[in-house]
Amino acid sequence: MKDVNCIFCKIANGEIPSKTLYEDEQFRVILDLGPATKGHALILPKEHYANLYELPEELAGETMKLAKKMVVKMTERLKCEGFNLIQNNGDMAGQTVFHFHMHMIPRYQADGQKIGWKPMEVTQEELEETRNEIVG
Repeated sequence: MKDVNCIFCKIANGEIPSKTLYEDEQFRVILDLGPATKGHALILPKEHYANLYELPEELAGETMKLAKKMVVKMTERLKCEGFNLIQNNGDMAGQTVFHFHMHMIPRYQADGQKIGWKPMEVTQEELEETRNEIVG
């Protein structure tokens, strides 16, 4: 299924030109137009899924396999020193295009990027309460 109004559907299916790094029947990998660092790329499925919640389990696994393949190749070619894989779901998590995609961000010494969070202070009791909410 494709969404005729989705920009990522159009890019993934070749209707809008992109700087493609890889393509197969299921995916297109492109360079991000607003990169965090040199080589910042996106994995786009060719079918439309708004987010991880909608993505079929098998395709989720294939996404991670492709990410590994691309990260290995990109590390070798770009000589980067690390990688961030980022995948946002929903407004609150920072998703701005509602077509599932995974960011692959090469990391370099002194690249100026900060990807992280401020750790909360929690007690063992709070952790146990949260664990019980999740596992039942």
